[in-house]
Amino acid sequence: MLRNLRILFLISLLGLLTAGLTNCGQKEEAKEVKLKNNKEIPKKEKVSSKENPIRVALGAMLTPKEGFIYYKQLLDYIEEKSGRPIKFVDKTNYTEINALLKSRNIDLAFVCSGPYVKGHDEFGLELLVAPQAYGAKVYYSYIIAHIDSPVKKFDDLRGKIFCFTDPVSNSGALVPKYMLAKMNETPDSFFKKFTYTYTHDKSIQAVAQKICDGAAVDSLIWEYTNKTNPKFTSKTKIVLKSPPYGIPPVVIHPGIDPELKKKLREILLGMHKDKRGKEILKGMMVDKFVLPDDSDYNSIREMENWTVKQSSKK
Repeated sequence: MLRNLRILFLISLLGLLTAGLTNCGQKEEAKEVKLKNNKEIPKKEKVSSKENPIRVALGAMLTPKEGFIYYKQLLDYIEEKSGRPIKFVDKTNYTEINALLKSRNIDLAFVCSGPYVKGHDEFGLELLVAPQAYGAKVYYSYIIAHIDSPVKKFDDLRGKIFCFTDPVSNSGALVPKYMLAKMNETPDSFFKKFTYTYTHDKSIQAVAQKICDGAAVDSLIWEYTNKTNPKFTSKTKIVLKSPPYGIPPVVIHPGIDPELKKKLREILLGMHKDKRGKEILKGMMVDKFVLPDDSDYNSIREMENWTVKQSSKK
């Protein structure tokens, strides 16, 4: 118990002492980081409208916190193109955002794949669009260890300290737990200690600073960070790359106004054809938004169902 508390304290301290990058909407304001060969995107005037605002939450981002500036510009872009004011709903975890979507207190959200599957199966959460990054609409779970660690494969993390992200994250929790279940193991039986950091960025930092021996992280976050600010990723190595999974999508409540749904979809699908939209996407390292299908997430659904069945047998 004392060791667990010490690990949690160190993770919390890590978040306070570093200019940490986060992958989900955090309460602190992000500072703009100018990427190489990227021009600053001109800011547009706010839309003046008496209409009800479009309420948006960022439950998952394809970039670490330093890329939040592009999400802010994306929301400004949607506001301008739709003629409707945007209200940013700042929530810190996937469960909170799904609850707000279910109660219709959010109209649109960027969520992780796991929470989408849960929301779809629970209350009919709908896909609006999905990003295409690096030429595909898939991503991976990376199991990482410190660059100097003797760990070369997942099994080498037996008896070590491990970092998960959010409990309902696909890449940061479900995938490694599924792998353990296939080995007839659980986090309690396999790892010496484990904890949750609640962001992929903090998991990367925890491994880089040897607070954890290994972690499961979103491939898109790791790759973006490795290209733009490899301070921590350069101290880590990928010891396992999972099969591909449906990429974190943009979702809406099934009861949203059909005209608003159509308008939002048109705006996002057409971004890559618009000069300003293309610059925003470039900063996010997204090719374009595309139409997804629920079947893209069947492998995640199957993992969840299998893991639940195995747990019920014990």
